[in-house]
Amino acid sequence: MKNNLIVVAGGGGFIGGHLVASLRKKGYSKIRAVDIKPFDQWWQIFPDVENLQLDLKDKGNCEKALESAEEVYNLAADMGGMGFIENNKALCMLSVLINTHLLMAAHKYGVKRYFYSSSACVYAAEKQISDDVVYLKEEHAYPAMAEDGYGWEKLFSERMCRHFHEDFKLCTRVARYHNVYGPMGTWDGGREKAPAAICRKIIKAKLAGNQEIEIWGDGNQKRTFTYIDDCLYGTFALMKSDVEEPINIGSDEVVTINSLVDIVEKIAKIKLKRIYNLNAPKGVRSRASENTLIKRRLDWTPSIKLCDGMEKTYSWIYDQIVNNRPCPIY
Repeated sequence: MKNNLIVVAGGGGFIGGHLVASLRKKGYSKIRAVDIKPFDQWWQIFPDVENLQLDLKDKGNCEKALESAEEVYNLAADMGGMGFIENNKALCMLSVLINTHLLMAAHKYGVKRYFYSSSACVYAAEKQISDDVVYLKEEHAYPAMAEDGYGWEKLFSERMCRHFHEDFKLCTRVARYHNVYGPMGTWDGGREKAPAAICRKIIKAKLAGNQEIEIWGDGNQKRTFTYIDDCLYGTFALMKSDVEEPINIGSDEVVTINSLVDIVEKIAKIKLKRIYNLNAPKGVRSRASENTLIKRRLDWTPSIKLCDGMEKTYSWIYDQIVNNRPCPIY
């Protein structure tokens, strides 16, 4: 099986780049990585991988990307942190073309297994409005009330996967990722997520001798954050499994944004005055992964502690900043 062609759509992105790197380490010899970005904007790129720059919103490009493929990992999407998705709903929705055309190409070429990376943004808003955490079970995606724009695209694309399985017998697997973070991902420019953004702010404050940090919202928003290694392990386990329904891949370690800042301040050995920007994008009040289903079906749950993952993330971002390395815009 390791000689069969595996395609990673979004291979130049954060999770996609790590996934390609992991496949190489596992000994897979035929990997095709596809991304819309110029090669110098890819987070990770490998000379022994077939790297293609293609806009996968185009049907013909999806067919070119998937020809001869045995397995497909679709991680391609126009997305970012809350600051991006709240202000770019149409761009996020257009990603529905990527999954639709990839599914059509997968059916055309007889792909054996197809993975789709969905998001916790599919979950009903009414479950996420209280300070009291509601751990989000897979069933909580319905009745549908997803995050406007990005969440609806993800939910619709999940349904597309389901119906391609039902109607065309395409073997599909769907993971609902919960706030994946780690090294070699976006940390500046407007698309970064909270863990990277907080690392950047604290590093720059420390280097500049600034004693303040701006926090979006009141800092009491609750989240679970999933380290990239856990994300990859869960993705590969799901892809090999017989789990046909969407499933959470996310840590159940709940923290407030204030607590996340505490963790990074401890790593940086600094304490800053917090300035709360109540007008900034801040997302839902609470969002947490409920892991009963993944424990029962895969006999595993994410286990990497937030403090450990953030230490590695902080160290990598610190190195980027002090060495004046540019952050790709995607």
